[in-house]
Amino acid sequence: MEEKKLDINSIIGFVLIFGILVYMMYTSQPTPEELEAQEKAKQEQVEAEAQTAAKQQDKVVSSEDFTAPSPTDSLKLEALKGKLGALAYSSTLPSAKDTHTVVENQVLALKFSNKGGYLSEIKLKEFVNFKAEPIYLVKDGNTDFNINFGTTDNRTLNTRDLFFEPTITKNGENTVVSMKLKAGPQQYLEYRYELKPDDYMIDFTIRSQGMGNVINGSQAIDLNWDLQTYRQAKSISYENRYTEMVYEYDGGKDSYLGQSELSDDTESSVTYVAYKQHFFSSVLLADEPFSTASLVSRNLVKDETIDTVYTKAFASKLPLELKGGELNKTMDWYFGPSDYEVLSSYNRNLDEIMPLGWGIFGWINRYVFIPMFSFLSGFLPYGIAIIVMTILVRLVMSPVTYKSYVSQAKMKILKPEITEINEKHKDNPMKKQQEIMALYSKAGASPMAGCLPALMQLPVFYALFMFFPSAFDLRQKPFLWAEDLASYDTIVNLPFNIPFYGDHVSLFPILASVAIFIYMKMTTGQQMASQPTQEGMPDMGKMMKYMIYISPLMMLFFFNNYASGLSLYYFISNLITIGIMLVIKNYIIDEDKIHAKIQQNKKKPKKQNRFQKKMQEMMEQAEEQKKAQQRKK
Repeated sequence: MEEKKLDINSIIGFVLIFGILVYMMYTSQPTPEELEAQEKAKQEQVEAEAQTAAKQQDKVVSSEDFTAPSPTDSLKLEALKGKLGALAYSSTLPSAKDTHTVVENQVLALKFSNKGGYLSEIKLKEFVNFKAEPIYLVKDGNTDFNINFGTTDNRTLNTRDLFFEPTITKNGENTVVSMKLKAGPQQYLEYRYELKPDDYMIDFTIRSQGMGNVINGSQAIDLNWDLQTYRQAKSISYENRYTEMVYEYDGGKDSYLGQSELSDDTESSVTYVAYKQHFFSSVLLADEPFSTASLVSRNLVKDETIDTVYTKAFASKLPLELKGGELNKTMDWYFGPSDYEVLSSYNRNLDEIMPLGWGIFGWINRYVFIPMFSFLSGFLPYGIAIIVMTILVRLVMSPVTYKSYVSQAKMKILKPEITEINEKHKDNPMKKQQEIMALYSKAGASPMAGCLPALMQLPVFYALFMFFPSAFDLRQKPFLWAEDLASYDTIVNLPFNIPFYGDHVSLFPILASVAIFIYMKMTTGQQMASQPTQEGMPDMGKMMKYMIYISPLMMLFFFNNYASGLSLYYFISNLITIGIMLVIKNYIIDEDKIHAKIQQNKKKPKKQNRFQKKMQEMMEQAEEQKKAQQRKK
C-alpha cells in the first residue's frame, strides 16, 4: 500500500514538474514581433557578409594589400596576382614598404618614395621662408605624380599605388637614383633620376624593359602631375599674384594660365610645364614635346586670413607613347629659384617664366635693367643700388622732362592769344580751329608736344613696374626700416583689416605718395595754366585738379602690400624729377626769351609740310561748304 502510494506521489510529482517546464517554455518563447526582429537581423547579417565579400572581390587593392607576403602566405600572393597580374611581383620584394630613399647635392635635398617611385620631398637648402623655416617645394603630400595605364590582361593600374625598388649608383660625380616597378627580375618600369653637383636641374627618364606583354599600348598612358604650392612670403595675396602656371608649346611660344579662381587649357606640342611660385619654380621639361597637354590652375586663396598654407593648385595631364612596345621618355626636372640669371643659364627658354613684360617692356628689362642692377648690386647694398639705378634712369630721361616742360611753357605763353581767338570766332568753330592751328604753326608750339615726352616714359615706367617684383636678388634683403625689399615694409600693425589696404601701415608707399602729390602739383598746375579751355569740351583743368589728389591716394592703397623696393624706386624717382624740374624752371628756362622767340617765329613765313598743307586745304574746303549751305538757306 505504501509502495502504491509512493508511485502515485511520484507520478503526480513528475506531472507537476512537466507542467512547470511546459509553462516556462511557453512563457519564454518570443512574441511574433520578436520573431520578426530576429529574422530581420539574421537577414541583414547575411547581406552584410555578402557585400563585404563582393567588395573584397572587386575593390582596387589598397597599399596594405601590396605589401610583401610571407613565403607561407600563398593565398595573399595569389590574391595580389588576381589584382595586379604580372606586377604582383613588385609586391613580393623586400622594397615593398612605404619607406624613402634620400640623396642630396649642394643645393637640393631630395626624398624618393618607394610607394609610387616619385619625389615625395624637395628642400631648397640655400633658402628660408618669411618665418626663417626651410623652403620645401614638395612635402607632406602636397604633390601627386602618377602614370595611369592599362595592362594586357584588362586591368587599369596607377603607379602611385605600386611599390618601386630603389637603387643608388654613381655616374662620375653625378648621383643616379633608379626606382623600378618590377614585373619580373628583368621586366620593369623605371624612373631614373640623375642629380648633378651644385645644380637645380635633374635629369629624368621614364623607360620600360620587357613590358611589351604587360602594358596595353591600345589604351591611353597618361602622366599626371599635381602640385599645391606652399606659401613662402609674408603676404600670401601678393605672392599669389605672381604664382601661375607657365608652359612652352609649338616650338618656342610661351603662355600661361590666368589668375582666376579656375583656369584650364589644352595645348599641343608642349615642351615644358612650369609651376611658378613668386620666387621659386617647379618645372618638367621634355626633350621631345608632349603631343598634347591638359592644364588646370585653381586659386586656393579666397580669404587670406583663413587660407594661409597654399596659394594655388596646379594639375597637368601629359600623354606618354609606346615605341616598339616600350616607354622611353627623356625629360628634366627643375626645382629652384625663379631667378632670371639662373633660369636663362640653362638655355632652355626658361627665362620666359619670369613676368618681365611683353614686347619692348621685356626687352628693356632683359637688356637694360637686369644687367644694370646686377652690376650695381655687385658692389653696393641692394637699397643703395636701387637709389643709384633710379638716379641714372632719371638722368637719362631728363631731356624728355626738359622738352615736356618747355612745351608747357610755350603753351602757357600762347594762352592769352588762344583765348582771344576763341572769343573772336566763338560762333565759327571751323575758323577758330584754323586760327589756332596757324598760331601753333607760327610759334613752333603744339599741345601734343607736352604729351609725347610723357608717352615716351611709359615703357620705362611699366618695365620697372614689372622688374622690381620679379627681382629675386631683392628677396629678404633689408634696407633702413624695411626687413625685405621684395615684400612690404611695416611701421605699424593694425588691429583690424582695411579693405584694399591691409592690416598694416607701410612707410615707403606714404613717402612715394607725398612725392607724387608734389610732382603732380607742379606739373598739373603748369598744364592747367597753359591749357586753354575749348568750347564744348570737358573742363580739363577741373579733371586735372581731381587727379592731383586721386593719383597719390591710389598709390597709397595699391602699393601698401607691394614690394618695398618698388615703392622706394617711385619715391626716389619722383624726388629726383621734382629736383630736375626746379632746376629747369629756375635756371634753364627763361619764359621771356621763349616769348620773344615765339614772336620772332610768328613774323617769319612758315613753310608748311605736305600733311599741314593737306589739313589746311581740307579745313578751307569744309569752311567753303559751310558758307555755301548758309547761302542756300
